[in-house]
Amino acid sequence: MNLNKILLAGLAGGVVAFFLGWIIYGMLLRGVFEPQYTTPIMRPDNEMVFWALILGNLSCGMLYSYIFGRWAGISNWMTGAQAGAVIGLLVGMYYDFIMYATANIMTLQGTLMDLVVCIVMGAAVGAVVAFVLGMGSKK
Repeated sequence: MNLNKILLAGLAGGVVAFFLGWIIYGMLLRGVFEPQYTTPIMRPDNEMVFWALILGNLSCGMLYSYIFGRWAGISNWMTGAQAGAVIGLLVGMYYDFIMYATANIMTLQGTLMDLVVCIVMGAAVGAVVAFVLGMGSKK
């Protein structure tokens, strides 16, 4: 898989991660997650550090794109969604359970709810990344 396609797919995945995070965490589930925080931790909207938010989401897209394009050869959206869900779960478990164990940020219920979101977002990012990687292929 060529580098340009991996970069394009990573960019597409990052855009999806950004907008899904905004929609899911910022709009749909904001009121659901707020009671799960053990301390007020969220920045007000006008204090968000957008360069860091964008960089984090782009790195998510690049992670999926690199794994799919360089190692796994995934270029079908359905396979991408399945692999993305697994990656989302495992990365979410890694981060969420370590944070639950070491920091007083979120309740266990909130941690488990976040894992569900990680699976959904991982599947969506994986599907888009794989779709972009597969564009123009002769399969």
